[in-house]
Amino acid sequence: MTAPQPHGPPVAGAAPAGAPTRPRGPRLVGIDVARGLAVLGMFVAHLGDDGPAGRHDPAWFVVADGRSAALFALLAGVSLALSNGRDVPPAGLTLVRARLATLVRAGVLLVIGVVLVILATPVLVILPAYAAMFVLALPFLGADRRVLLLGAVTAAVVSPTVIFLLTTPLRAGGLSVASRLTGLDDPVELPMDVFATGAYPALVFLAYILLGMIVGRSHLSSSRVQLALVGSGTVLAAAAWGTSRVVLDALGADAPPLAVRLASAGAHEYSTLEVVGNSGTSLAVIGVCLLLTSPATAAGRAGAAVLSPVAATGATSLSVYSFHIVAIFLLGNAVVWYPESNAVLLWFVGVALAAAWLWRRFLGRGPLERLVRSAVAGVLGPPPR
Repeated sequence: MTAPQPHGPPVAGAAPAGAPTRPRGPRLVGIDVARGLAVLGMFVAHLGDDGPAGRHDPAWFVVADGRSAALFALLAGVSLALSNGRDVPPAGLTLVRARLATLVRAGVLLVIGVVLVILATPVLVILPAYAAMFVLALPFLGADRRVLLLGAVTAAVVSPTVIFLLTTPLRAGGLSVASRLTGLDDPVELPMDVFATGAYPALVFLAYILLGMIVGRSHLSSSRVQLALVGSGTVLAAAAWGTSRVVLDALGADAPPLAVRLASAGAHEYSTLEVVGNSGTSLAVIGVCLLLTSPATAAGRAGAAVLSPVAATGATSLSVYSFHIVAIFLLGNAVVWYPESNAVLLWFVGVALAAAWLWRRFLGRGPLERLVRSAVAGVLGPPPR
C-alpha cells in the first residue's frame, strides 16, 4: 500500500484533498516531558563526569548513551504526526503543504546544525542528520500506520545490515569494502555523510522517525494506549538486549568483526538490535511521561505541574540543545573532555530548566522554534484555517 497521491481518489480515513488541517487539540504535556528528558540526557552524555576507567560516574549515567538521541529522533516522528493530522494522515493539497513545510524545516535545521558544527566543539551535532531524517520521511507523511510500520521495520533491519556489510571487515585484520574502495582507514566515515557513515546515520534513524509517527497517529490521551506503550516498550527492550547478550556469548571472543557488530546492541553501534532496544526504551519513556501528566486524573495534573520545567525544556528543545552547544564553545572544550565533577552538568541542567520555564511562561515559543515557524510561514504563507 502506498501513500495517497495529491490528486488521487479519496482514501478512507484521510483528510479530503485541499481540506484544512484538523485542529491539533490540546498540547500533550507528556510528549514535551519526554522530549525534555531526551535533551537533558544529551547534557549527561556530553558533560557527565567520567571515572578513572573512562566510565560514567555515577555508573547509571550510562542510560543516556545512545538512548537520548534515539528518543529525540523518535519524538521528532511523533511531532511530525501530531502536526500533520494526528490520527488522520493528510492527503491532497494538505499533504503537499505538509511535505513542503517539512522540507523547509529540514533546511533551517541544516543551517543551524552547520553553524553549530563550525563551532568545533567535541559534541557530535545531531541536527544535520536530523534534517536528513526529515527529508527521508517526506514520502511517509501521508502513509497510514501499516505502511509506517513496514517502513520502520525495513529501516531497522535493512539499513544496518547493508551499512555493516560495506563498512565492517569480514575477518579480523582485514579491510572493509568501503575501506578498499576509498582508501580510508576503518571504520570509514565519509566526509559530510549524514546518511550512512556519520555519527547519526539517517538511514538507520529513519526507523525511529517512522515509529514515532505511528505513536503520533495513536490516541495518546488514552490510558490504554499509554500503558500499551510502556508494556510493549519494556518487552522490546528486554528482548533486544537479552538476544544480543545470548548471541555475543555464543559467538565467543574469536568471532568475525561483522558477526560481532551485527549482534551487538551497545550504544552507538546502530545495529538492528540496538535500534529495537532503543525503540523499546523510548516507547516506555513516552508512555510513562504521558501517564504521569495525564489531565484526566488529579495525580496527572499534579505531575504536569511538578514536571513543568522539564516540559518547558522539551517544548523549546531546539533552542535548549543549540544554546548548550554554544555554551560549551564559550566555556571551552575542557568541560566535555576533562570534567572534574558533575558540577558543570548540574549548572547546565539547572540553568536550562529555569530558563526554559521562564521563557515558556512569559514569552511562549522558543527563539529557534520561532525561527523555524517564521521560515515555514515565509515560504508557504500562514497555514489554512
